[in-house]
Amino acid sequence: MNNDPKIYTKTGDNGETSLIGGSRIPKYHQRIEAYGTLDELNSFLGLLCDQAISSHYKDILLIIQDRIFTIESLLATEPGYQPATPLPQMHEDDVLMLENEIDTMNEALAPLTSFILPGGNTIVSYAHIARCVCRRAERLTIRLSTSSHVDLLLIRYLNRLSDYLFVLARKLGSEMNIAEKVWKPIR
Repeated sequence: MNNDPKIYTKTGDNGETSLIGGSRIPKYHQRIEAYGTLDELNSFLGLLCDQAISSHYKDILLIIQDRIFTIESLLATEPGYQPATPLPQMHEDDVLMLENEIDTMNEALAPLTSFILPGGNTIVSYAHIARCVCRRAERLTIRLSTSSHVDLLLIRYLNRLSDYLFVLARKLGSEMNIAEKVWKPIR
């Protein structure tokens, strides 16, 4: 006999969910939109990590996935609530790691002189999709910050992460000898 707790609780059947701390809010609340979009981003990062890319990129993506879960937990916490067990936190070093990775990849890339169109290869496209979802998560987190306290470090991290994913898409394309599609307006 299986004594594992069920995955479903039925507590959200009326369109509400609980924050860490116990307060209940509608599932369409800005807070839920922000951390739900981060969950979507994390899934795309997992998909990208499952591709035939170098172990270095996979290691960095796993670190990023951990950091995204941290941001999700911070956004899912009721404002002012102090859990008995402290939640993981974001640190300035998290942003610096992304900046260092961006700088290292950029050293091997041709300077960007025009807008480029996403695509050219499935793996490159996955990185671009993750970048776009990250930008949406950033916008939603900024919107949340207008009505509730959000540590600005979280917003800075998401901003830098979208930059990282853009440069990663370019670097992966370069490593696979895929020419970038430069945007040339047709009209």
